[in-house]
Amino acid sequence: MLHSRHRSIRPHALALALAIGFAGNLHAQSNITGSIFGTAEAGATVVVENKDTGLTRRITADQSGRYQVSALPNGTYKVTEEKNGATIATRDNIAVNISSGTEVSFAATAKSGNELGTVTITGSGGAGIDTSQTDTRTVLSADQLNKISVARDIASVALLAPSVVANDSYKSANGVTVPSFGGSASSENAYLINGYAVTNPLTSIGFTTLPFDAIAQQQILTGGYGAEFGRSTGGVINVVSKRGSNKWKFGVYTMWAPRETRATARDRYYPVTGFYNPTTYPATPARQTDGTLDLYRKANNSWSTTVGGYVSGPIIPNKLFVYADVETTREQGQLVNSVRLDSPGSNAQLGGWRQYRNDYPRGLVKLDWNVNDKNTLEFTGVVDDAKYDTDGYSFNYADDSHGTTQYNGPLNRDRSRLYIGKYTGYLTQDMTLSVLYGQQKIKHDQDLFGYSDACPRIAAAAANRAPSVPSANYNGCQIYNAAIFMPGRQRFDNTNGGRIDFAWHLGSHDLRVGYEQQTATSYTNSQQPGGYIWNYLWQSNAGTAVDASHGVASPASGGQLGTTGYYVSRVVQTRQAEVKTVQKSQYIEDRWQIGDRFLLSLGLRNEQFTNYTAAGQPYISQKKQLAPRIGAAWDVFGDSRFKVFGNAGRYYLALPNNAAVRGAAASINTNEYFTYSGVNADGSPINPVAIAVDPSKGGVCPNSNLVSANLECGIPPNPLTTTAKNIKGHYQDEFILGFEAAVADHVSMGAKLTSRILRSAIDDTCTPALGGKCRNFNPGVGNAFYLEQPDGSLALRYFTAAELGLPKLKRTYHALDLFAEHAFFNKWYGKVEYTFSKNIGNTEGQLASDLDIGAGGQVDVSRTQDWDLPQLMVGAYGLLPNDRTHQLKAFGYYQFTSQWRAGGSMMFASGRPRSCTSFYPTADKGLYNGSYYYFCGLAGSGTPVGSTGYAPPSADYRYAPRGTYGRSPNSFQLNLNVAYIPSWAAGKLTLQADLLNALNRQNAGSYNYRYSANRTQASQTYGQELNYAAPRYLRLTARYDF
Repeated sequence: MLHSRHRSIRPHALALALAIGFAGNLHAQSNITGSIFGTAEAGATVVVENKDTGLTRRITADQSGRYQVSALPNGTYKVTEEKNGATIATRDNIAVNISSGTEVSFAATAKSGNELGTVTITGSGGAGIDTSQTDTRTVLSADQLNKISVARDIASVALLAPSVVANDSYKSANGVTVPSFGGSASSENAYLINGYAVTNPLTSIGFTTLPFDAIAQQQILTGGYGAEFGRSTGGVINVVSKRGSNKWKFGVYTMWAPRETRATARDRYYPVTGFYNPTTYPATPARQTDGTLDLYRKANNSWSTTVGGYVSGPIIPNKLFVYADVETTREQGQLVNSVRLDSPGSNAQLGGWRQYRNDYPRGLVKLDWNVNDKNTLEFTGVVDDAKYDTDGYSFNYADDSHGTTQYNGPLNRDRSRLYIGKYTGYLTQDMTLSVLYGQQKIKHDQDLFGYSDACPRIAAAAANRAPSVPSANYNGCQIYNAAIFMPGRQRFDNTNGGRIDFAWHLGSHDLRVGYEQQTATSYTNSQQPGGYIWNYLWQSNAGTAVDASHGVASPASGGQLGTTGYYVSRVVQTRQAEVKTVQKSQYIEDRWQIGDRFLLSLGLRNEQFTNYTAAGQPYISQKKQLAPRIGAAWDVFGDSRFKVFGNAGRYYLALPNNAAVRGAAASINTNEYFTYSGVNADGSPINPVAIAVDPSKGGVCPNSNLVSANLECGIPPNPLTTTAKNIKGHYQDEFILGFEAAVADHVSMGAKLTSRILRSAIDDTCTPALGGKCRNFNPGVGNAFYLEQPDGSLALRYFTAAELGLPKLKRTYHALDLFAEHAFFNKWYGKVEYTFSKNIGNTEGQLASDLDIGAGGQVDVSRTQDWDLPQLMVGAYGLLPNDRTHQLKAFGYYQFTSQWRAGGSMMFASGRPRSCTSFYPTADKGLYNGSYYYFCGLAGSGTPVGSTGYAPPSADYRYAPRGTYGRSPNSFQLNLNVAYIPSWAAGKLTLQADLLNALNRQNAGSYNYRYSANRTQASQTYGQELNYAAPRYLRLTARYDF
């Protein structure tokens, strides 16, 4: 649609464990728990006790000496081997991570009960390899997150994982860049808190979060995950919160990022196009922009303060525990929001200086009840609120001053409440049942200072104002210039759902089955301020058609100021709908230990997705979406020092609610064109004369002059006509092969090859073969559609891919990942990762970053303009926006003494591929009238030679395939910190300083691709730098733990 880790084992301890044979690798666990497994004397009792909460599990080793304890909350454990009531051996300080297994094996000849006491999964000990995992993951604990230097949000943490890159075209509401995993779009990820999905239900771009200090562990799954996980063709960010223990703990903390330490932001300049200079426009200063200042950013600054505290402890020792964390962050700042050429008195200029205050109060409460050794109950409550309060004042580029009287200012609020309950039952020593249910309610409000709906929005760039009209009249009386909430009903996003997981350890098999369901309901609306826009335009060739593809004649044909190329469009953009999705899945998985060295994981997941229209009718219903998952791990030498692993799987992705807002609701998106003789004081045109429209060209609303390229005319669609019959789901196949090796006592290295192939997608097409109305379909293959007949009936017709005029869907991601990790030993920990990759195809996926010209990429998820028309796909195959040929990442810390520590992180990535887009060579019927096509240069009128208004293409006009115009600059960010934990405070006080973007590399993340303003006129902003990295800043932290 048109754009509007590894665990570590000390080598000597490992040798003892191997003395009686290699322990089986089976370990079933859910996505928020782990397991302990290994070998003991046959028939011995193994007692596993959580050292923080007293949770105790007792299990008997089988006849071969193997045992397994699953569904254990993450934490530190003591494992004891008993026989005939007597303790034989004890292993202490056993760390369990989420979705992971920890091996603890007992040797009959053990001399000490502590010889395996340092078994951990990450962070310390030797370099033993976890041979029980077949997926690829990064797990970071709260301790590590405090010691390495990183921004305090889960998306920035995810960027530390291999194959995860920042996509600067998509940001969450608080400005955090939403990552891309393995060449997928930023909407293709899944986010979980304590096992419940918290992905943005409206757009799938972004997520609910919790106080950063409340994170116990964050797991980043980048591929190969088992049948338990679904609804993602990107990656999974899985967060588990802290929990209470038998010891009361209290703490307070504060973070401060002072304005005085923030580096000066880079100004943004117009590119040098060769068209806009004093020579070409000697009498029009507004068109002399080449190489001049566009946006003044040196006055931009911001500062923030976070204050928080926590309490943790036993309400009833060994039984009932609480953990609570409350924090609030206030970000304040100032920025210039108007560009130099905004006309004096325009709403952009009068609101061009912004002073803002953003507040993020967040909280978490976690209750854990060990009912008995067989049953546990958990409750999680999360508050994630945000308030964005902005005041607008005038800004004067003549002396870089700003006004003191408020002109406008939106106040937006998001209020989220998340509740999760979980039951775990240890039915027998081999059977475990867990049941989870959650619900979330998010409310959205908006207040607009000084707003009046009596004034329409006026858009009139300085270069588009007729010299004969007083410039002040073009300013109008509307003080807002962006889409706003509609009055009346409150916007919201609600979800509810749960899952049931059953695990059964049966000999050499670990069997798991599960069921999951989530319902998401969203109500959203938007409109232009005052209901519509008067968009004043100008083109240098007055005789060329405004939009020949939709039959809109030239400005000159309407007379008046049109004879010199000036005209105006009345734009209406209204969206309002309450929509719903229901997502269900079932899975079965068998982890089969074949001998002592080989693990085979066989899984099958079945997904069902149903999307509902604003009228509550299903318009997409997908069933029996089978996703097989196969994984294998081979402990080559049987000593956990060298592992070869691989997996293959299919992954499905559902459409979020936003897909129905334009695709299955009565949205309006129209343009009506006029010439005019002057402009009234309120910004409306004088003597508007409609420019003639030829409705036979298509894209015109019935019985009107309203041009709507996608026929969004406010008419509720019939659900049968919105979507191809028997539409297939969006799915991707993935293949991974790799190895990991312990090359020294505390050093491990590894490599893996990844191949991802997008097999099927859901998007919309508005191809003329279907009458111009946009319909959901599977790109690149044949589809059957219900078409409206003249008598009102529907007829089903099948169209081949050739008849639709669209190419085969292509998106691949191939990568080589290398890593080296030094476990914490001899005072330091470090990890280095390198990725060499290629992301190529003719679609990014659910999103279209290429359409970012400064305000972000297209957010109509799975309704991108990519497949709308055959002409848009000409030249579309090439390097995709999330391609980064080289990535290099490193993070770690050094403990100088018990009082001093330093840490850091570094991320380097190749630049984003660049393209050049312009108008299509010919003004074909139904084409979008914009610089969207993979050609570069001026296309000319696109009409036959000799026709009225004909203009030839420029001499350098050419075919320009995607990604063939170089790259944006490489990105590089270095973060450093130093911490002081004074002994005089008994180690309870931590003072830390983090320097983020220490080298102050403010490179542009992307460029404006659009070459042309219209068919015969170049754009003033083609090639302009966009999305600069944030300037260097200092974050000071003080923490006291009682």
